[in-house]
Amino acid sequence: MLLTSVYIAPPVPSVTQRTWTADNGNGTFSNPLFYDEFSDPDMIRVGDDYYLTGTTMHAFPGLPVLHSKDLVNWELLGYALDRLDYGPAYRLEDGKNIYGQGIWAPCLRYHGGLFYIFSNVNGRSTQVFTAKNPRGPWTHREMRRGFHDLSVLFDDDGKTYVVWGYRDLHIAQLNDALDDIVPGTEHAPFGPEAQVGEGSHFYKIGGKYVITCAWYAGRMRMGCARSDSVFGPYEVNPSISEGESFGLPSGYGLAGDRNGVFEVRPPNPNGGAGAMHQGGIVQTQKGEWWGWSMMDANSVGRLTCLSPVTWQDGWPYFGLPGNLGRTPRIWTKPNTGFSSKPTTPYRRNDKFDGAKLANVWQWNHAPVDGKWSLTGHCLRLETLPAPDLWHARNTLTQRAVGPESIPTVELDAGGLKEGDVAGLALLNHPYAWIGVRRMTAGLEIAAFDERTGKLVSVPLTSPHIWLRATCDFLTEKATLSYSQDGKTFHPLGDEVTMVFQLKTFQGIRYSLFAYGSGGGHADFADFTLDEPHPSALTRPIPFGASVQFANMDGGTVLVAKDSGLTGVPSSDPIASSPAGRFTVLDRKQGRVALRAADGRLVTVTGLGEDGKVSLEKPQTGDSQTFQWTEMPRGDLLFLSLTSHRHLRTMPDGSLRADAVGAQANRKNGASFAWRLAP
Repeated sequence: MLLTSVYIAPPVPSVTQRTWTADNGNGTFSNPLFYDEFSDPDMIRVGDDYYLTGTTMHAFPGLPVLHSKDLVNWELLGYALDRLDYGPAYRLEDGKNIYGQGIWAPCLRYHGGLFYIFSNVNGRSTQVFTAKNPRGPWTHREMRRGFHDLSVLFDDDGKTYVVWGYRDLHIAQLNDALDDIVPGTEHAPFGPEAQVGEGSHFYKIGGKYVITCAWYAGRMRMGCARSDSVFGPYEVNPSISEGESFGLPSGYGLAGDRNGVFEVRPPNPNGGAGAMHQGGIVQTQKGEWWGWSMMDANSVGRLTCLSPVTWQDGWPYFGLPGNLGRTPRIWTKPNTGFSSKPTTPYRRNDKFDGAKLANVWQWNHAPVDGKWSLTGHCLRLETLPAPDLWHARNTLTQRAVGPESIPTVELDAGGLKEGDVAGLALLNHPYAWIGVRRMTAGLEIAAFDERTGKLVSVPLTSPHIWLRATCDFLTEKATLSYSQDGKTFHPLGDEVTMVFQLKTFQGIRYSLFAYGSGGGHADFADFTLDEPHPSALTRPIPFGASVQFANMDGGTVLVAKDSGLTGVPSSDPIASSPAGRFTVLDRKQGRVALRAADGRLVTVTGLGEDGKVSLEKPQTGDSQTFQWTEMPRGDLLFLSLTSHRHLRTMPDGSLRADAVGAQANRKNGASFAWRLAP
């Protein structure tokens, strides 16, 4: 009998570091571009080069600047902002903080030989960063007023315009100094019910002014507005991208926090995670159009995704002809004229034996520079007074990575003073940590979960210890453990529930911390991050093998029957006969054909919702080719190159190629499980 559950191999720590890579190495890429938080992205092309930045909130250095030649493989050039310090809250002093504030919603532009980043800071005017070289150095100044989620357009008539706001968007001309609007030029062409929201991106394309933006009524989506005049009137298309979350269900969410009592909303298996929204578009040198946007992928944070763009009736739809608005999870790489090797922007592992921290690290709030150091063999954090992790200064963080990742760090806690604690944390709201405490009676290893308020501890005989967090962002569960030899790890405390929340506007952060009474120190060495599944395929495509497929909605088995394809109960004798076996043929670029035992191939005719399925003799063209598409939870979808939609089993057992994508509850007949035929 064919099992309908999805097999995921158990975690195996890597010998050499492997981290999430979007480039599949065969001419295709997988979404997301980075399986770690990269929110509010903005992207531009300058000649043959692409640049990308995004929100960093209260983490410093901030405003990462990334570079790419092919839109898939990205290099981190550096950060535009070393630190931001507008008072005690930025330094976690006097009980104040800027969680979920700081620097956000940047607009990246290039004009007149200068790179610009315009960005928001809570309670301040809009910040402007400029550089001749995107690697820096960057200069920093403030405008005279703030522009919420702004986007700037350097028009071809020599004037500069800005769009900003939430729902009721405003447009104005900027003055030559780019520090304020020209008096009398502010217009509000939309109104609050026009279905243009926030996170705007402003362009001039083919003589028309185009604004892409996010809208939050119901599920998140992207809309678009266009006009022949910069101030309107504008036509509005409320949906150029809608509903795409790659089959991820909505996970645990923070519903309330009253005096430290956390109300956590359980997952909704029938509701998708936060669908793709808040993005823009770019044209390659070869004329292709591509879009990018972010999706709220539960507790791992907001992920940046890349989409082919199809222009139809003058609107830039994310997705393919026949499936407008839905982004493929796996698709051919953009044609930019360049082919980069698979690469990733960050160095996640760090032995702390160099002159600098690995480029992925960011401080939680502005650091106290004299209270941390790289000694040549470790990172030393000196303890500063704080009541808890939330208020601990000099906490060093990096983004968590999905779908699963395992941070491990070596700690020497011998320098802690009584009342100090140091360790490894899952910085979130609520947070959890495992670490070493110096008590009156001596050292102890402890684990704390802020959500439940539970603290578990055991005596510790040696200050030298290894700490680990095993995190699964598909189940949103984590286990904290420790080792005294670096090999055998022992769980401590209950399983941790990881939660999506908008207090920090960030996902989970793997964090190294030390705080307490002050005067002590903790030494960290050899931080590693293992990723059991650093690519979108948890199992290789079984080219040349005989395979059985079962639908995850009811478990019906795919069989060749009469002149077509159908789904039958697994108890039906035909399910275990040769009719229920298909040979997977390699069509290159991760694409396949499915050959029945009698030699016929699964065939699709018709575009979009007209996709019809039959079994036919081998043919030329794309009618018998599918993009083998594994979704984040392991279910398999077949994207037809003819209909641009996915195969699905209908309630009567017949097959069509008209599914727009995966559903969180896997109830639309498009999600399959597979196994090698016995």
